Amino acid sequence: MKNVKSPPPSRRSNAAPARRASARQRSAYKPAEVEEIFRRFSVQRPEPRGELEHVNAFTLLVAVALSAQATDAGVNRATRPLFAVADTPEKMLALGEERLRDYIRTIGLYRNKAKNVIALSEKLIANFGGEVPRTREELMGLPGVGRKTANVVLQMAFGQAAIAVDTHIFRIANRIRLAPGKTPDEVEAHLLRVIPEKYLFHAHHWLILHGRYVCKARRPECERCVIADLCKSPEKTCDIPAPLVELPPQVIPVTG
Repeated sequence: MKNVKSPPPSRRSNAAPARRASARQRSAYKPAEVEEIFRRFSVQRPEPRGELEHVNAFTLLVAVALSAQATDAGVNRATRPLFAVADTPEKMLALGEERLRDYIRTIGLYRNKAKNVIALSEKLIANFGGEVPRTREELMGLPGVGRKTANVVLQMAFGQAAIAVDTHIFRIANRIRLAPGKTPDEVEAHLLRVIPEKYLFHAHHWLILHGRYVCKARRPECERCVIADLCKSPEKTCDIPAPLVELPPQVIPVTG
């Protein structure tokens, strides 16, 4: 098994939101059980990767911003030709909002997203010399960039341990009772508390991929789950874990 990357200890404190995870909702797992859950995820996917195609930090930022209420596959189809002609804030600004809309019109809310991408490109040029900032606060100051988008960029572009709570992670954390919370911020804070430090860097992608391909929204495929015996979800249909083997490498045409 490949070594799992571990961020510097300071990453956890920087990544955590205000500690307001509800004391009323505790994880259903003991620390040793959480350790085993993420150990198995690390065996199954030693080097998990995000599935949004990008060529640099700027195109990652744009792709994540476009992915709200859209699938990664749908965003990738739209951004392949877009990023071929506009992979920097300067090129995106030169492209203009109207032409940008033509590239992304297959993505939900494309008009408002096009406006935000142009506005964030302008701000990157004016305030950051065309570079994507490396702090959550600066990222969240960009048009159309919320906490989830900022955390994805921090994790994927800059190697910081951050948990971006999307629909998959929010569902998984509550469904299996790993880190219950009523809001994404509560779930994020709870996950940061219970996930062992050595697994924190990849935890974001492990949970997303588990939710996307195994613990699906409509019907969790418990027979394919490597943590079925540990899972405490009232919805689970199987107590026998799937064989713990390393999956084939993800085939994702992403560079940068």
